[in-house]
Amino acid sequence: MKLLKKTHSLCPICLKTIEADVYDDGEKVIIKKECPEHGDFEDIYWSDSDLYKRFLKYQIPGDPIDNPNTTREKGCPYDCGLCNEHKTHTMLGLIDVTNRCNFHCPICFANAEAAGYVCEPTIEQIRVMMKLFREEEPVPADSLMLAGGEPTVREDIIEIVKMAKMLGFKWILVATNGKRIAEDINFTMQLKEAGMNIVYLQFDGLTPEVYEKTRGFNAWPLKQKAIENLKKVDIATTLVPTVVKGLNDDQVGDIIMYGVKNIEIVKSVNFQPVSFTGRISKEGLKKKRYTIPDLIRDVEKQTDGQIKKEDWFPIPAIAPLEKLVEKMFDKRIMKSSTHVHCGAGLYAFEDKGELIPMSHFIDLDAVANIFKEEMKKPQDLHSIKVKLKILARLIKTVDTASAPSYFSWKEMFKAYLTSKEGYKAPKNVVRKAIFIGSMHFMDPYNFDTQRVERCCIHYATPDGRIIPFCAYNSIHRQNVEKKFAKPISNR
Repeated sequence: MKLLKKTHSLCPICLKTIEADVYDDGEKVIIKKECPEHGDFEDIYWSDSDLYKRFLKYQIPGDPIDNPNTTREKGCPYDCGLCNEHKTHTMLGLIDVTNRCNFHCPICFANAEAAGYVCEPTIEQIRVMMKLFREEEPVPADSLMLAGGEPTVREDIIEIVKMAKMLGFKWILVATNGKRIAEDINFTMQLKEAGMNIVYLQFDGLTPEVYEKTRGFNAWPLKQKAIENLKKVDIATTLVPTVVKGLNDDQVGDIIMYGVKNIEIVKSVNFQPVSFTGRISKEGLKKKRYTIPDLIRDVEKQTDGQIKKEDWFPIPAIAPLEKLVEKMFDKRIMKSSTHVHCGAGLYAFEDKGELIPMSHFIDLDAVANIFKEEMKKPQDLHSIKVKLKILARLIKTVDTASAPSYFSWKEMFKAYLTSKEGYKAPKNVVRKAIFIGSMHFMDPYNFDTQRVERCCIHYATPDGRIIPFCAYNSIHRQNVEKKFAKPISNR
């Protein structure tokens, strides 16, 4: 085996930081570590070593905030946050508005019944947490997800959404199991009117059997009703499947095509390979671990090759465009400086019932190189003449014969380069587009502090901290919740 890097991880038992080695065994990437007290551990870090190496070329320098809330003392991941060594600003802020839920899911890590207490910040505490994100410098976070538990069980959830809008969040998401949306279309309309513009819908499959195992009952009719109501209210929706090997990994292609069938509202499908929050045997871990490359292989097979392995890119692949736009509009914007092995995705377009990934008709690496080259030139990027010259170069990267039939790619690129509001695609592109992605959130078994340092998805906590997602759920959640918890009987 070839050593790829050294990092730090966690002992899955005592949660202490320990050294870890990441190896290439010729087919997959393995993480190995040893705790002096609890012995050695091994896990699959990335199940395709070639894809692991390909993604590395898209890594970019970090883009941290200028006003961290904490400083490094104990070392990552204990000094959150954000500490002065964190390398990425908040691209999506999360606030758990409650740990109560109207489901009783056996795979959930955040619910009051499992915890034995209620953790539900006051609306004033939530305001302070929102302001933590909005006060990040030099780029305030503009995307907020209200999560839980089940956020819609709060009686004041409409007021919380309104508050988020008032504080300036551009994108307000509610992560929900869909129960209340399915049962009350008026409530769904109220959420939209308050400012919610994306529903992040738990969506594990298309059969009763899947939901009986993941959610404890047949939630499939409820999911269909939720989609029906979201269509009536016209709210952009992200389907969020938790993928469990041997349970619903055979439905990932069908889930994508279900999204395409409902593309008027389903604008993305975001797969989340299951994380192991409790103890699991070495044999069980090896048998059940499902990584992003596993998903990519399954998607190619189950979509009959409509989406291929090479169509997927890591999140930082968009960075050359972001940097050019930043210079073109003379303002700092969000930059995707997250770790290349945290997530992957692609844009695809529906055309006559088929899916056409963007990479099938645009040489995306060539486009990125053009952006990089134009950034280096001593030229006025505000000039329409310069923008059109860049446009002429971009057009040459397009294979028009393979593109969707219904629009002009010249118009798409022109919209990106001439908009006064930043980069926006034409409406006819957005209407037929769907983002397919995956974020593999870590657990103590595959934990890598190098990934945590670049995390772009952050929780705000009532004690005034901003904590990276995987650090929060692996280390900090229980301590934070207990600090602000109340007995269930006090509700």
